[in-house]
Amino acid sequence: MPGFENFDIPETVHLNGPAEGLPRVVDTARGLARAAEQLAEATGPVAVDTERASGFRYGQRAFLVQLRREGAGTILIDPEAVGSLASVDEALRGVEWVLHAATQDMPCLAELDMHPDRLFDTELGGRLLGLRKVGLASMTEDLLGFTLSKEHSAVDWSRRPLPVDWLNYAALDVEVLVQLRWATEERLAQAGKLEWALEEFEHVRTAPPAAPRQDPWRRTHGMGNVRGRRKLTALRNLWQARETLARHKDLAPTRLLPDSALVAAANAMPRTVPQLLATPGFHGRLAEREATRWLTAVQDARLTEEPVPATVPSTTLPPVKAWETKRPEAAARLKALKPAVAELAEELGLPTENLLTPEHLRRFCWQPPRSTSDDAVAQRLRELGARRWQVEHTAPVIGAAWRELRSRRRSERSEETDGAED
Repeated sequence: MPGFENFDIPETVHLNGPAEGLPRVVDTARGLARAAEQLAEATGPVAVDTERASGFRYGQRAFLVQLRREGAGTILIDPEAVGSLASVDEALRGVEWVLHAATQDMPCLAELDMHPDRLFDTELGGRLLGLRKVGLASMTEDLLGFTLSKEHSAVDWSRRPLPVDWLNYAALDVEVLVQLRWATEERLAQAGKLEWALEEFEHVRTAPPAAPRQDPWRRTHGMGNVRGRRKLTALRNLWQARETLARHKDLAPTRLLPDSALVAAANAMPRTVPQLLATPGFHGRLAEREATRWLTAVQDARLTEEPVPATVPSTTLPPVKAWETKRPEAAARLKALKPAVAELAEELGLPTENLLTPEHLRRFCWQPPRSTSDDAVAQRLRELGARRWQVEHTAPVIGAAWRELRSRRRSERSEETDGAED
């Protein structure tokens, strides 16, 4: 099977700006209607990208949506100004959307009432090809010979007006995305992986939204340093107070207070404003202005009759390092099956996690079927959510490795029995 090194690498050309010039940002209802008309009248797949303000604003909503389709050119839309993009979504009914790392963009597009009917994910295609680097700039350079600048990828896209060089960067993200789609498809077909990719794209497109996390405050960085139910309750209250204020001010929570400040306050349990402001992380005007809010959170934790439990039941598996104690037979299965899947992934020329989701393999080992037959293995993998192509490739390998493990265990027990009799 051909590897990436067998493909012709074109000479590189740096893209300084959109070939047709930088379009004006659509920020009116009339402009949005016109953009929808242009997209509906255009042809071929549509390239789609978004820019968010992660680390600056609350949540993960899009502050700029970029689209490009043959006949319509590049369209930049300010969703903060125009709201729902349902009219654009309607204009693109039945059209294939081309995104790079679609799982990052689709949630915020859904918030704008945009849902693709068909999807091609160039980043995921690159992973299935086994490319060493699958960022948009890297793949564009490797497969098309164009270099893109990435210096504005982490800026505050909620800023208005947006600087021209930022808009230029955003427009270039969709400038050659459809070309990258065709190049990626060609290489997937050459490698015999196109059907795998199409199945993966459809899986991404139809995946339900992620379920809300149980007790998200328990993911506070450094929470392991907080001991005792009262202090854990203080941490929860502080986290919730920060979340409420962040949502109200439309700021990323950590811009109000870092996690380390919440942990420090939960451990110190301050009773007065001076004590609070002496706690590491509580400095500046905002900490002083909102001191009552933070103190109330701590005071409520001190007085409540129902402090939070130290631990809560979880649907997640125990850490693998604990399996030897909790379920040693599962640990043995994982130790035997994981290398077999990794070896197969190397033979197929793709990352192990794309051949079979690690969580699926762990859950298989934790709760396997009764039979070690390939059919039973395949059925269990399908129940866990593995795709058809993944099951077809991994079920025989997993079944064989598991049967070998069982056979080895029987031999070891037989030898132990014989030794005891001697």
